Amino acid sequence: MDIKLFDEAFASLPALIRGSKPSCALMLGSGWSAAVEGLNVLAEVPYTDVPNFGDVTVIGHSGRLALLELPSGGTAIAFFGRRHWYEGASWEAIVMPAEISRRLGVPTFLITNASGGIRRNLNVGDVVIIKDHIRMNHLSPLAGPHVAEFGPRFPDQTHVYTPELVEMLKAAGKEAGFDLTTGVYAFSAGPSYETPAEIRAYEILGADLVGMSTVPEAMFASSCGMKVAGLAFVSNMASGLAGVNLSGTDVIDCAERNAAKMSAVLKNFLANI
Repeated sequence: MDIKLFDEAFASLPALIRGSKPSCALMLGSGWSAAVEGLNVLAEVPYTDVPNFGDVTVIGHSGRLALLELPSGGTAIAFFGRRHWYEGASWEAIVMPAEISRRLGVPTFLITNASGGIRRNLNVGDVVIIKDHIRMNHLSPLAGPHVAEFGPRFPDQTHVYTPELVEMLKAAGKEAGFDLTTGVYAFSAGPSYETPAEIRAYEILGADLVGMSTVPEAMFASSCGMKVAGLAFVSNMASGLAGVNLSGTDVIDCAERNAAKMSAVLKNFLANI
């Protein structure tokens, strides 16, 4: 990756954001933007105004970053939507939220997404804590010339998702009245949904969830030294398990029906970060 592209992007942000010290960064995936409604926005910027970031092209991603005031008095930097590999986006654009967070000195990076459920005891509407992932492809944002600022050449992947944060998310769920389960997330490149045969293979490999995002940002943020947490919203059962054809609009509709649960878990986590 070209670090000069990140330099240009960071320099374009308002001084209020560049000088902030957020306690947490939020990567808000499909359906998750409503989860932070009600928090005071101190500053915000459309992705299109950030050099080398670019506009989002996916339903449910508004494409803006914002500095939010937390009830505790601290701040969080929130990214409303993401860039995906299947869009043809560069690695710089895909990991831009994590790199901006690294430059702000953010210690904790919480990544959210909408996922297909593979494990048979999951239900549509469940919120699952990601405890590990499986890459179903060769893709890695850390490939190419080594950049020392991004961590070691061969970063350890034993605990990409910080165990301490997994426990904090469980506690946030209990406080909201939900017993959140944990799961392993399979990263598929997309943009097509997986075939039923692929889903059967992923299940044999130990995957509980499947989606087209999250892993690149998690790998990058973890390599850079941030504590990483992941929350997946089960928006549908995966191919061959759903009994219906899958569509992006159904994902957003399901998220809207479960917005109160998603918001309660997320805000409880932020209150204790």
